[in-house]
Amino acid sequence: MSDKNYPQWLDNAVFYEIYPQSFKDSNGDGIGDFNGIIEKLDYIKELGCTAIWMNPCFASPFGDAGYDVSDYYQAAPRYGTNEDLKHLFDEVHKRDMHILLDLVPGHTSIEHPWFRESMKAEKNEYTDRYVWTDSVWTEPVGCASIRGISERDGSCGVNFFSHQPALNYGYYKPDPQQKWQQSYEDEGPRATVAAMKDVMRFWLGMGCDGFRVDMAGSLVKCDEEGKGTIRLWQDIRAFLDKEFPEAAMVSEWGEPDKSLQGGFHMDFLLHFGPSHYNDLFRCEKPFFAGEGDASAFVEKYQENYEKSQRKGLICIPSGNHDMDRLARTIQGDRQKIAFAFLLSMPGAPFIYYGDEIGMRYVEGLTSVEGGYDRTGSRTPMQWDNSTNAGFSSAPKGELYIAMDESADRPTAAAQMSDEQSLRSEVKRLIAIRQAHPALQSRGEIDFVYAGKNTYPLAYIRSEGDERILVILNPSGQKVTFACDCRLKEAVYTLGGEAVSDGKEISVPAQSAGFYSI
Repeated sequence: MSDKNYPQWLDNAVFYEIYPQSFKDSNGDGIGDFNGIIEKLDYIKELGCTAIWMNPCFASPFGDAGYDVSDYYQAAPRYGTNEDLKHLFDEVHKRDMHILLDLVPGHTSIEHPWFRESMKAEKNEYTDRYVWTDSVWTEPVGCASIRGISERDGSCGVNFFSHQPALNYGYYKPDPQQKWQQSYEDEGPRATVAAMKDVMRFWLGMGCDGFRVDMAGSLVKCDEEGKGTIRLWQDIRAFLDKEFPEAAMVSEWGEPDKSLQGGFHMDFLLHFGPSHYNDLFRCEKPFFAGEGDASAFVEKYQENYEKSQRKGLICIPSGNHDMDRLARTIQGDRQKIAFAFLLSMPGAPFIYYGDEIGMRYVEGLTSVEGGYDRTGSRTPMQWDNSTNAGFSSAPKGELYIAMDESADRPTAAAQMSDEQSLRSEVKRLIAIRQAHPALQSRGEIDFVYAGKNTYPLAYIRSEGDERILVILNPSGQKVTFACDCRLKEAVYTLGGEAVSDGKEISVPAQSAGFYSI
């Protein structure tokens, strides 16, 4: 894509992901809200984050935590009004920060008026808004379905849960034998695209800075190479370039060579698919737990990096609402080493709320709002040692989701007053990233060492004349690797400094270091 309208603030962006229902409750109903987020913006700013990604905040029955939208134009009443949301945008901007809303273009809730109209037997303007077959006995190709729920004859495709009917963006190559399959150019899919542009136009006009797009690579059905979906997003990109050229777009796609071509500015590295992201943080033996292997991750990362013309716009999150908490598999100072990695890689880093204080995955919770095994990663933010950890003044039994009840649960207040805490280390790392263009989003990366089943992981970040060697050794042993780089100044160290003899570099156990070379 052209950099003509690239939002320059992305170059040094550090994102903080807010799960709104779990962040801060300002009115005592047990659920987080917009005004609660506003109360804590200074906390996010003080950490060093420059931007926010907020999970879905639109009207919803919350069968899937808001990823089942019932009205794209209405803020969920549990969080506040549209005016409250606009006020949040304004308060973010007052602090020289930016905010992305979570756009869910692939499906809606079954309660959405579009879907209710599409279920009617008589043809109307929403008949083709969703992926319907022409017979209840025929399931749609490329997705699961719900059927037997309406007077209309046919089965409707769903994208995930059975209450999330798939919006119709067409099939890449419609089967002529299946008359119900439409192409991207047909009237129904074109109307869907137009409707989504209207939604984006509404919220961008209200003051948001762009969108993180849910399941961005899966809109056109049976589109194995992504060509139809790329074309769809190029259409939307042309609309944005014309009306909102500064709108930032970050995709949940996991294939940056496709998403960037489609017009997105950045793409997420996903915890599912072929990225080997889980090798680092979430598997039986994660690399950053000190006993794992990063080589497959590095190989895949390099492949994607070259495919996307070394743009380096692959975002790596500490976690998110769909993953286990980082602290479930990585403990102690190794969490600091993991953040040294996250905050020294290309692309914008994303910090999931609470990961900066080492919030734990809460075991054994009953599913809340479609969370299932993800529920333990969505518990309320732990602000201090007051009632409900400062999250809410509601009685404990009225919290929408249970808290971590551990006596030693980490809190933001305690960690802010402790220079040796995880949060203090994250704050230092963000400041170092912001002081060195080579460490920021668009600085290049070249891997120096990533041996199979060995430590450390080492790579050079560069921008202009600045070159910084990053060395990460979460293992419990001192290690040595071949490298002829001359270490000049230690920009950052944790756990001791590396030593070079001009041919090899020796690295202390459980250490991280950034060195100018």
